[in-house]
Amino acid sequence: MRNLLLGLLAIALSSSLLAADSPSPGSRPAPSHAVRTASGASAELSIADAVILGVIEGVTEFLPVSSTGHLIIADKLLGLDSADPLFGPDGQPLWHRKPKDDRPGELLTMKLASGTYVVMIQFGAIAAVAILYWSKLLSMAMGLLGRDPAGLRLLINVMIAFVPAAGIGFLAHDWIDEHLFSVKTVIFALIAGAMLMFYAEYWYGKQLMAGTRVEREEISPVGAAGVGLLQCAALCPGTSRSMMTIVGGYFAGLDPRRAAEFSFILGFVTLTAASIYKGWKGGAAMIQVFGWQNVILGGVVAAITAAVCVRFLVTWLMRHGLAVFAWYRLVLAGVLAFYFYL
Repeated sequence: MRNLLLGLLAIALSSSLLAADSPSPGSRPAPSHAVRTASGASAELSIADAVILGVIEGVTEFLPVSSTGHLIIADKLLGLDSADPLFGPDGQPLWHRKPKDDRPGELLTMKLASGTYVVMIQFGAIAAVAILYWSKLLSMAMGLLGRDPAGLRLLINVMIAFVPAAGIGFLAHDWIDEHLFSVKTVIFALIAGAMLMFYAEYWYGKQLMAGTRVEREEISPVGAAGVGLLQCAALCPGTSRSMMTIVGGYFAGLDPRRAAEFSFILGFVTLTAASIYKGWKGGAAMIQVFGWQNVILGGVVAAITAAVCVRFLVTWLMRHGLAVFAWYRLVLAGVLAFYFYL
């Protein structure tokens, strides 16, 4: 683990030096060579911004506090939420989705570029899970080949849990981006998620006290389907995919450690699919705006912080449960409401 973190840190430092020596398109000195917004301002993602977003992504992706909610707030505070269209060095507009047949296209904005950037650096968090839980992923692969029955059962259950959110996310992605990505939505979801976590802790503790809790060694297909349905709610920014799937694991009969580990492995599949889709859809234009060095830097920082937080979460849940994260969500919701609306 120590060697992994040292190696990732070395890559991060190298990427920082490269980014410093090679300015991104948005920071080139001559206006005619810069990616610009409709208002004329240069589009720029500094090294500090890349590191901040990488840390937020890595820390919050697997903790039950909502990575999307934190990143929406970070974008707003860093000034990366502009809806002005972006233009390339040649003055031509950059497309997030090009016109096709009779369908109109969608111009790339700073907000869309930043959103794509965040999804792309999720590969760092994905890599952390792949390294920490390689034996589980190998078991699933061997199960697919008919050599590991337990791995095959895990693979089937992960796919059962993955499909509902994948389907709804694919069909409603644009609507969610347009209507739900706001600070108000995040505040509401933070509070609602905290209430659910308090209830799950109460329900779990009550079963333990009564001696009626029967904990399973592995999740059942029915339990996996329940986790999958709960994961759909996490499409709302501020809810937290990790929180919904861990709570779902509680309800499915898993102890906190097994619930968290199933959440991590499900997250590996879900985040990989989302990152590939988002990268295919707008990754090239996003790199043209921000530069590939910042993508590498943000991904490496996300990997380091995610690796630390995954280990921390499993240990914390076994000793203390979810309550502290619920209190954090309530405090954060209050701070956001005061800062943005009072």
